[in-house]
Amino acid sequence: MPADTYDIVVVGGGTAGAFAAATTASAGLDTVIIERKSSEEAGHIACGDAIKGKSSFPDVIDLDYLKEESFTNRNIRRAVFESPAGERLDIPLSEPGAVLDRKRYGEIILEEAERTGAEIHYDTVVQDVTQADDGTVTGVRAKRKGEAIDYEAEVTIDAAGALSLLQDKTDFSGTTFDTNVNYSQFCSAYREVVDIPNPVEWDDAIVFKPTAELGYLWYFPRTATEINVGLGFQMNKEPMKLVEALKEDIRGRAEFAGATVKDKLGAALPTRRPYDSAVADGFVAVGDAAGHVNPTTGGGIPGAAKSAHRAANRAIAAIGDGDVSEEALWMYNHDVMTDFGKRFAAIDLYNIWGGVHDVDELVGIVTSVPGQQLADAVGRGGTDSMNLGLKLRTLVNTFGHWDTLFELARVRSKANELKEHYDRYPSRPGGFETWREVRDDIMDDVYSITGADPKY
Repeated sequence: MPADTYDIVVVGGGTAGAFAAATTASAGLDTVIIERKSSEEAGHIACGDAIKGKSSFPDVIDLDYLKEESFTNRNIRRAVFESPAGERLDIPLSEPGAVLDRKRYGEIILEEAERTGAEIHYDTVVQDVTQADDGTVTGVRAKRKGEAIDYEAEVTIDAAGALSLLQDKTDFSGTTFDTNVNYSQFCSAYREVVDIPNPVEWDDAIVFKPTAELGYLWYFPRTATEINVGLGFQMNKEPMKLVEALKEDIRGRAEFAGATVKDKLGAALPTRRPYDSAVADGFVAVGDAAGHVNPTTGGGIPGAAKSAHRAANRAIAAIGDGDVSEEALWMYNHDVMTDFGKRFAAIDLYNIWGGVHDVDELVGIVTSVPGQQLADAVGRGGTDSMNLGLKLRTLVNTFGHWDTLFELARVRSKANELKEHYDRYPSRPGGFETWREVRDDIMDDVYSITGADPKY
C-alpha cells in the first residue's frame, strides 16, 4: 500500500480545515487536506451563512478577496425574532453583520489554502486512523478513486465536522480527549436557498422564529431576492419533519409567493459546549469536530476559523520542538477555553434551561421583555439600563412568568460563575481533572435549579 508522508494531514475541507492548512502551509510545513467531495462539490455545505458584525478571521488568507467574492450582503443591522402568533421583536446589532454565499466562500478558502502551499486531495474518503504502539496518532488510512492510501503525518488535524469518524476510529484511552460525546448533544438541520420574484423589505435583518423541539426557523437574506431559509431541532427531542415544517412556514409568507428553490441540503450541528479537551498525542480536533459552535444558534464559521488557526500554530511549534505529545499540544485547549470557549460553555446553560420549558412559555417571556433589555439579559449588561417605568411595565407584562424568570436569573448567575471558572482552565494537563471536577459541580447546580436531565 502506498504511503504519502507530510508534516500535517488535515481531514476535511471546510472552514476549520482550510484555515488550519493555510496556517501550517504558510509556515513552510508540508500540508495536505483530505476532502471526500469532488473539486466541483467542495465547499457545498449546509450552513446558515450569517456572520455577526464583530466576527473576525485569522489573517492567513486574502480576507479582502474572500469578502469581495462571497459576502453577498454586508448590511445586516438587526435581528428580528418572530413569535408563532406573529409578534415581532427587533434588536439592533452593535455592528453590521453579513450573509454569504457558502458555496463560493468554501471555494475561496480552499483556493487560498492551496495558494499558501497546501495540497488538496479531493475524492478521498478517510476510513481509519493509524496509531503507533504508544497510542500516538500517526496519520489516517483513506481510499481515493478505489485506491487505498496511507497518509503519514507528525500531526493529524481533525476538521471532519460534527460526529467525526476519526474520533470513532481513534483509541483515546490514556488521554484527556473528550469522549463524552453523543448524538443528543447535536441538532439536525435542513436549509434551502430560494429565489423570490420581489425584494424583501427586511434585507438588512436576520430573522428567527422558534419551532417545536427547542428549534428555530431562520431567514437570512443573501440579497434582497435570494434568501437562505432553514430550521433545525435538538436531537434529544422528538424528530421533526423538517422539510414539511419549513415549507409550511414559507407558504404563510406573502413575500415568498412564486419562490423557486435553487439549492437544498441537510447537516448535523453541535449544540453543546466545546470539548473539554480536543488534543491527544499527534492529534487535534478543530471547529465542529471539537464543538466550537454557538450552542444556541449553531453559528460556527468564525469559531472554526479561530480554533483551527490556534491549533495549527500549536502544531507548528510542537513539530519544531520535535514533541507532538498531548502535553506539547495542550495550550491549544487553553487558547480556546479562555476565549470563545468559555462563552459557548456558558450559553449552553440556556439551552439546558430552555429544554425543560414549553416553547409557548419561552415565547411569552421573550415577547414581554423590551428588545434591548432582552439582549442585555443574555449578554454582559444585565438590565441596569432599564428606567423605573420600564421595569414596572416589564413586571406587568411578564406576570405569570415570574417563577421562570427567577429560575433564569439563577441560571444566568451560574453562567457567569462558569465563565469565570473557564478563565482558570489549566495551562498543563496535570490540573485538568481538578478543573473538571469543579466545573461538574457547577453543572450539578444547574441541573438542580432547572430540573433538567444531565446533558453530559
